[in-house]
Order: sequence, then C-alpha cells, then structure tokens
Amino acid sequence: MRSIWKGAISFGLVNIPIELHTAVRSEERIKFRQLHKKDMSPIKYDRVCAKEEKSVPWEDIVKGYEYTKGKYVVMEEDDFRAAAVEKSRTIDIQEFVGSDEVDPRYFETPYYILPQKGGEKAYALLRETIRKSGKVGIGMVTMRSNSMHFVCIKVIEDAMVLEVMRYADELVDASTFNFPTAENVRPAELQMAEQLVSTMADTFKPEKYSNEYRDNLMKIINDKLKGKKTEVPEVVEPEPTNVLDLMTRLQESLSQGKPKKKASETKAAPAERSKAGTAEAKPKKRRKTA
Repeated sequence: MRSIWKGAISFGLVNIPIELHTAVRSEERIKFRQLHKKDMSPIKYDRVCAKEEKSVPWEDIVKGYEYTKGKYVVMEEDDFRAAAVEKSRTIDIQEFVGSDEVDPRYFETPYYILPQKGGEKAYALLRETIRKSGKVGIGMVTMRSNSMHFVCIKVIEDAMVLEVMRYADELVDASTFNFPTAENVRPAELQMAEQLVSTMADTFKPEKYSNEYRDNLMKIINDKLKGKKTEVPEVVEPEPTNVLDLMTRLQESLSQGKPKKKASETKAAPAERSKAGTAEAKPKKRRKTA
C-alpha cells in the first residue's frame, strides 16, 4: 500500500524517518445518478451566474470570501501562497500529555505511522516510551496544500498512530446546551440501571455490526434487476418511557436477562455476505472524474 506522506517525527534532537498510511477504509457507498424521469438521461450540472443566468467558464471564476451578505473579498492565488505556512517534512512533537487528558471529540482522522529504512530502532524506542509512560505526543505537521494540522501520536498494539485533530475552536461548547441534572434520579433506579448494564456487558467486537441499510439497498437493487417488487416495511416510532413506568421497565428488562442478538448480528460475516452478494447482478461502478 502506498504511503500518503513521508517525513520524520522530531522529539528533542531525535529524528525518526517515517511514512504515513491511512488507517481507515472509506465505506464503499452505493452511488446513484440523477436521471430525467421521462427518458432516463443523466442530469448534468453547470456553473451558472446567478445574476446573468448564463454558464460561466472556469477561467472567469474567482474565489471570494463573503464578509457580509452579498459583499465579497476576492482572493488571488498569491493571497493563498502568502497565507501558507513554511513547508516541512517533520512532525514536530511539542509536548507529551496524559492519554486520558485528550477529549475524544478532538480526534478526526487516524493514520498508521511506519518507519522508513534506518528508522526501525528509533521508532520502536519512541513507541515503547509512549506505551510505558501512558502519554501521547502532541504536535503540528504541514500536509497537503500547505494546511497545518494539529496532531496526536499514540500507540495501539505494535503500531504508532497519528491522529489528525480538530482545533479547540472547532468544537461546539457543551455549555450552549441544557442537559438534564441527576437530582431527580433515585438511588434505587440508579442501582437497577447499573445491574441492567452489568447483564448487558460484553467484550467489544466491532465486527458484529454491519451497515444493514447498505446491505438492504443492494438487495433491493438486485431484486429490481430481476423484476421483483420491493415491500416497504411499516415504520414503528418508539415511545419514550414514562417517568412513572421507569422502575417497572427496568425490572422487566432485568427479568429478561441478557438481550438476544439482533437479526443483523446473527447474519453471515461481512466477507461471507460480500461473496453472496457478488453472485447476484450488481450495477457497474462508475469511474470517478476529476
């Protein structure tokens, strides 16, 4: 697998040559085209001037920042170059903090960090140091289009992982919302709810869960190709539990024991479903255009 970035991790006077690889796989989305209902022709999109209602060629299009309604500051390419930070091939670790100090809301996109040739020993040294210290490295790096990213380096099993993070001003302040207090929660209710959680406790197995909606869509598409009619299930809206019935519902939940697995969890594994799906006709994938 090709790396998306090559450079070095710098902490103190130590430089470790590394490369970054994506740590997540984008879910294969089912793509649809908009069609003219009358003749099934694809719908095209055009760049139309709102004032003249005419198509505008790319060479006549500029970028503008709307500083007030209907008023813009036009930006030239030189403006973007002037704003760019100095390009660097270094992930500069500026501090180490406790791993439990970092709010998970800051995490955005993970990447695997792999050592380049000659950096294996230093890589292992930094990894084990982070692991034993219980800390994570916090720093900055410039990647792609001169964008400066706030990053965190942590250890997961034998890998060091770089998390591109959100800046503090990107998070919505929780104080802008009104959350219920715990003053009305009775001790007996809390104890029973804790017992229910205990009966439902299990080891985290993410592979048990799958995108059932995507699977259903593919089944419907295959059925339509075969001329089969789709049955639309009735949507049942869940009713909130009345405060007076809360204890009763908790007691009933406890008496039922551990909840049974949902139908989606008892299906074949994703790989098996994929094989089964390929046996049916599938729409051809569209080639991405620039």
